[in-house]
Amino acid sequence: MSVSTVAADRTVCTPLSVLGRDVTVPLVTGGEVTYAALDYAASAPALQRVWDDVAAYAPYYGSVHRGAGYLSQLSTDLFENARRTVTEFLDCRADDQLIFTRSTTDSLNLLAAALPEGCQVFVFETEHHASLLPWRDAQVTYLNAPRTPQQAVARLQEALAAQAPQGPALVCVTGASNVTGELWPVRELAAVAHAYGARIVLDAAQLAPHHPVSVQDLDVDWVAFSGHKLYAPFGSGVLAGRADWLRAADPYLAGGGASRKVTRRTDGGVDVEWHDTAARHEAGSPNVIGAYSIAAACKALTEAGFESLVAREQYLIDTVRAGLAEVPEVRVLSLFGDDAPRVGVISFVVEGWNSSHFAAALSAEYGIGVRDGLFCAHPLVRTLLGSDPQTQGECGAPEAAPGEKSLNAIRVSFGAGTPDEHVERFVGAVKELVRDGARWQYRTEDGRCVPAV
Repeated sequence: MSVSTVAADRTVCTPLSVLGRDVTVPLVTGGEVTYAALDYAASAPALQRVWDDVAAYAPYYGSVHRGAGYLSQLSTDLFENARRTVTEFLDCRADDQLIFTRSTTDSLNLLAAALPEGCQVFVFETEHHASLLPWRDAQVTYLNAPRTPQQAVARLQEALAAQAPQGPALVCVTGASNVTGELWPVRELAAVAHAYGARIVLDAAQLAPHHPVSVQDLDVDWVAFSGHKLYAPFGSGVLAGRADWLRAADPYLAGGGASRKVTRRTDGGVDVEWHDTAARHEAGSPNVIGAYSIAAACKALTEAGFESLVAREQYLIDTVRAGLAEVPEVRVLSLFGDDAPRVGVISFVVEGWNSSHFAAALSAEYGIGVRDGLFCAHPLVRTLLGSDPQTQGECGAPEAAPGEKSLNAIRVSFGAGTPDEHVERFVGAVKELVRDGARWQYRTEDGRCVPAV
């Protein structure tokens, strides 16, 4: 069974065509402008190709698994074919399992729930909260932020050697930082982990939309990512990797789909035989449209060719970094230095500015959407800012005086759907704001910074 979708040989635009590219927004100074979406690291806009594929399937939507009707069988085939497509996209091993989840956060919490008893976990403080926090029921060793990729490898090796794991152990590491965009030495960290008998899970939420991810080449045990960062809407995610810990663990959620057989006992209780396939951790009616949208995004990115996508993104990175370098008041945040390879995620502070007010001015006065705050990576951002760990850095924080440290940061992020004009407008807006100041006053309202009109 199949559903007609957009042609595989469709001409790929440069940049790739995304939804919302022609949306206009009002400016506080009057008039409207085409919105420049530069917050891809939070949620990337959906690829037009993904939207078209989902729209083509939508009339055929039906229940997944066990339904006897035609649409149910078609939807089941679509769901399982999506699993195979994403498995191929990640270059998984033949015996790996791929589980559809809600998000990267959900994926890593699932893995945390499946850890064997007594498992030790090693995680850098530089992780996003999705990969920093799920391990609270395990014995966790938090590693300080390294300042070079080589130091990251050495720091992990020292920690593993010092604690000499006798039982199961897991290392969790990001592929690309959601704060600095810098690429981490995943392959080298995996080699160290395996040398000490530990396993490793890769948080690829920021890596997969920008670079190819091969489970086999990187030699990681699991990989997790979210569809909404991969140009696929509908709230779905992926956990893929070794099956043994997942098969041995109780189902992440108990319910229909996870159970193979349920019987009543003579004492009035219930006996359950659980699946040992991916279904074990996919209880309930699955998000077939979410899974299909991820698969459609994987196909679209593969057909576009990562080599050309990476090359074009590097041009955008160079454009933004060169522009920011021309503004003495701007300090770009970095762990590994200016020469470190990175994806299109750049965080910075502006001397004399409250970062939330600066981001609000970019939106209200220029129609540019960026992010401000601590980016769900509080320990990392505070380390980079050198700020008090107890400082919250919320939108309503007082303005920093010249020379004072900012309480939070500004993040600009982009990818395969970003037009050149959007990054050029951003660079020009930063220069103009720093030179001339904001044309409007800003205040806090419901936790957001908005024009004080």
